[in-house]
Amino acid sequence: MKIRRFSAAAFAAALLSPALAACNDNGTGTAGATASPSVSGSVAPSATSGDAKQALLNSTNAIRDGNFRFSMSGAGSTAEGQVHEPSQSAEMRMTIGEPTSDLMMKLDLIHYKPDSWVKLELGGKAASSVPGVQKLNLGKYQHLDQSRIKGNRALGFDFDQIDPAGSAVLTQGITEVRQTGEGTYAGTVDVSKAAEAGSLDPAVITALGAQAQSVPFTAKVDPQGRLSELVMQIPAAGQSAAQDIKITYTDYGNASAAQKPPADQVVEAPPEFYNLFN
Repeated sequence: MKIRRFSAAAFAAALLSPALAACNDNGTGTAGATASPSVSGSVAPSATSGDAKQALLNSTNAIRDGNFRFSMSGAGSTAEGQVHEPSQSAEMRMTIGEPTSDLMMKLDLIHYKPDSWVKLELGGKAASSVPGVQKLNLGKYQHLDQSRIKGNRALGFDFDQIDPAGSAVLTQGITEVRQTGEGTYAGTVDVSKAAEAGSLDPAVITALGAQAQSVPFTAKVDPQGRLSELVMQIPAAGQSAAQDIKITYTDYGNASAAQKPPADQVVEAPPEFYNLFN
């Protein structure tokens, strides 16, 4: 089996792309652990479609303050972390693939401008075939050369684009929406207009074809009207199985500064690390 390098065109493209699914024993991705929400059978809306869309557009405003915790899941992969713009720091923990996959990757990323560190763990039956794996599974944080990860949203972090999921871009692509209850919404979103959001691999968007223009979604906002959950139901397309992509936001205004790794737990990232992601 040929080991593929990990595409890092975007943070969640690396998280949710089918690249690892190609190494899976059954050759398909696995839907996320979230329940499959339905966009039918809703209660009578208490707002017009235009009002509902504006409410969801407004719900992403607080994300721009850069002080929140988040999670993403889909295709058997997960990410969680926090963003703390006041200290120009962020933390993210990612698991790509599953224990049953031939290849699984865990990343523990810490960003504290201008530095970034990552602890990498490669597992699965095929891990030993990854070039330079003995220099990658070190159990320590690897300090990253910023010049070598510039523009790489899977490894770097842009404090001008602080939302890893790009929910503001996604909500702008909403094509139909209705309020289904107190703080709950359902509708469809054109993900073909949201490739820059980072929540969906551009290759999956291409494979969806016309289906990309009307992907079902549900959303929830908290009592302050801030986005708390967004679930997109992605149909099967190409080599990717149908999946739910779930994004959550919590602790608005209550995140904390990231903790830099202790000096004795840090080494410089070797060339093999950059080769894996480029």
